Amino acid sequence: MTRGRALVGAGLALAVATPALGQAYQCTPPARIAPLPPVRPDGPVRRAPIAGYTLAVSWSPEFCRGDRDPASLQCSGRAGRFGFVLHGLWPEAANGPPPQWCALLPRPQPETIRSGLCATPVPGLIEHEWAKHGSCMAQSPEAYWGISRQLWARFRWPDADALSRRTSLTVGDLREAILLANPAANPVIPRAAIGVVVGRNGWLRELRICHNRAYRPEPCDRRRFGLPDGAPLKIWRGL
Repeated sequence: MTRGRALVGAGLALAVATPALGQAYQCTPPARIAPLPPVRPDGPVRRAPIAGYTLAVSWSPEFCRGDRDPASLQCSGRAGRFGFVLHGLWPEAANGPPPQWCALLPRPQPETIRSGLCATPVPGLIEHEWAKHGSCMAQSPEAYWGISRQLWARFRWPDADALSRRTSLTVGDLREAILLANPAANPVIPRAAIGVVVGRNGWLRELRICHNRAYRPEPCDRRRFGLPDGAPLKIWRGL
């Protein structure tokens, strides 16, 4: 049995995402994806037993603030306006650095890339995440992204546009908003499973939703948890 089938059979409830700047609910993927160059590894091959997973979720407006590519699917507005987007699913080791770059082949099929663009609106990133992370936990890009998108579909995301307008916003406010957006989550999301990553001057960059080997949310370690609840937070809404 593949990991993807095991996940489906585990009775995990999948939620439909809320549209309030959570994902691009109005997203229209392009009819055709241009061929992509092969991925080039940015580090060594590293194999290690998997002890858990990190669902990495990016805040798109912050990324797009520095992106000036008019052809960008994520930032040009051609495919919709994106809020929280799926960066990838990363296997974690029990001790030491995580596994990575276990294989570069097979490459994702064009339809695998196209079908995922409303969650991960960067074609090259879909192949990169498979090669760097997914190849260490699944036998194919399709299996890897099947698992990743099922985990992604569990979560509802808060209206970060509204959050950004609060005075004295804190990291804890964001964690609380995520919990309030997922009151009936199954399995339950512990507050400590929500890691928050900020960039320069405290602007929200990414979330890290920590999971155990059974794909159930669990408390993050210190590295992935990021800032404490009381830390100030800013959220870029875009132009």
